[in-house]
Amino acid sequence: MQESIAKELLLSGHDRSDGGLITALLEMAFAGNCGLDIELRGDGTSIEHLFSEELGLVLECSPEKAQEVENLLEDRGIPCERIGRTTSEKHIRVLFNKETVLAESMQELRQIWEETSFQLERLQMNPDCAAEEKQNIYDRKEPRYFVSFTPKQTAQESLESLNKPRVAILRDEGSNSDREMTAAFYAAGFEPWDISMTDLLAEKVTLEGFRGLAAVGGFSYADVPESAKGWAATILFNERLKKMFDDFYSRADTFSLGVCNGCQLFALLGWVPWQGIEPADQPRFVRNISGRFESRWSTVKVLKNKAIMLQGMENLTFGIHVAHGEGRLQFPDGTIHEKIENEGLAALAFVNDEGVQTEKYPFNPNGSPGGLTGLTSADGRHLAMMPHPERSFLKWQAHWLPEKMKKELPVSPWLQMFQNAYQWCRETE
Repeated sequence: MQESIAKELLLSGHDRSDGGLITALLEMAFAGNCGLDIELRGDGTSIEHLFSEELGLVLECSPEKAQEVENLLEDRGIPCERIGRTTSEKHIRVLFNKETVLAESMQELRQIWEETSFQLERLQMNPDCAAEEKQNIYDRKEPRYFVSFTPKQTAQESLESLNKPRVAILRDEGSNSDREMTAAFYAAGFEPWDISMTDLLAEKVTLEGFRGLAAVGGFSYADVPESAKGWAATILFNERLKKMFDDFYSRADTFSLGVCNGCQLFALLGWVPWQGIEPADQPRFVRNISGRFESRWSTVKVLKNKAIMLQGMENLTFGIHVAHGEGRLQFPDGTIHEKIENEGLAALAFVNDEGVQTEKYPFNPNGSPGGLTGLTSADGRHLAMMPHPERSFLKWQAHWLPEKMKKELPVSPWLQMFQNAYQWCRETE
């Protein structure tokens, strides 16, 4: 098997164990979103053949490589048999000794297979969202990714520079993703510093020497006072810290990125979309409509916007990690929402498999209006977004990629965000 994998002879595989051959075949079809045309032969009954849980493997390979796989197995004395083919038509047909024993829509069988999970989902979340997901993924197609630029590795000159712009990777009690954020900025040529709120409170360091500030994701203070409220209070109710953050925000040579919990922090600080909004009118991120924490590989689209970290990336439609319980963007004042849309301050939006902005679940995991999931300041220097680009900047971090992109993309397009920040720092030195 390892030799076949190394030679790229196999497309997929599944062990024949719980449920037997038929379960392995159906689970492969469900995951592959395709049909099967199976012809089995043998003694005994079809039940014995289809539900036997004896040791075995089901392997899928392209027709032109089938003989090579068979030769590898036969050379080692491993019996194998061709039992059928996958089909683009989403229909399952199984013959045993030329008698049809199963002929059914793949989608219908998949719905039966998922029914127990669906009933559990209804008890664990907003049941309306569970029903919406069941409907929306019934005959789901693959997402349409679109890369509007050419992603590139960071120039070696930038990585080896001895005079790198410094970025503070800011975390608080309960934060996570600080190492991923550090890695993303480092991969773009920055000198990242691990800075905790305790460091700032104890006056061990200030923000004066940094060009960038990245507030990371996670669960500051376990989100007990709601997401990022404890973190924001630590800054807003400390006169010295508040001035330090205000000064950093106002310096013309700085930029900032708030992701997930950091995004919620920026909203509570009033850093996006602009300062001076009355607290009661401030856009903020509140509990997901699903009523639960959402951890998914979702598709987002980069909108036309002013963020320096997203320049040249307009219309990028690509997968990204999502992990939040309070990510729904709420606009207490509708005029602010309208101004954000009109002035290019909406940075990213969740889209469906066709690449269209959506509020439908699960494509939009939190229910934000228009799918909006990122805001930028008017000058573009400060960006807040709920999805995690730092968990998606390496190609292998993608949960799913079209086969063509697996071969052609040298890096994930999300690395460009961090490279853009580096380029901006160089141009504004």
